[in-house]
Amino acid sequence: MANLPVRLTPGAAADRVDGWDVDAEGRPVLKVRVRARPVEGEANAALLKLMAKTLGVPKSAVSLDRGGQSRTKMIRIDGLSLDDLKGRLTGL
Repeated sequence: MANLPVRLTPGAAADRVDGWDVDAEGRPVLKVRVRARPVEGEANAALLKLMAKTLGVPKSAVSLDRGGQSRTKMIRIDGLSLDDLKGRLTGL
């Protein structure tokens, strides 16, 4: 299992992963944009679907661990080690 910090921007023109950034406390976060609006969990669901596709894992392996109502979220990926996760995100 690996945890991935994400900064989500809903209501974007396209679903995409923008790459790495640093949050206000200096921690690395992955910037992600989704078209879905933050209504009734639609943006969170779109985020999980996009991350599963990007990482090449089943949708059932990706879950929201923290931050359901926040733009900064912690995504849990089952079946991947931290090294595997970093390898799949290299180049972003």
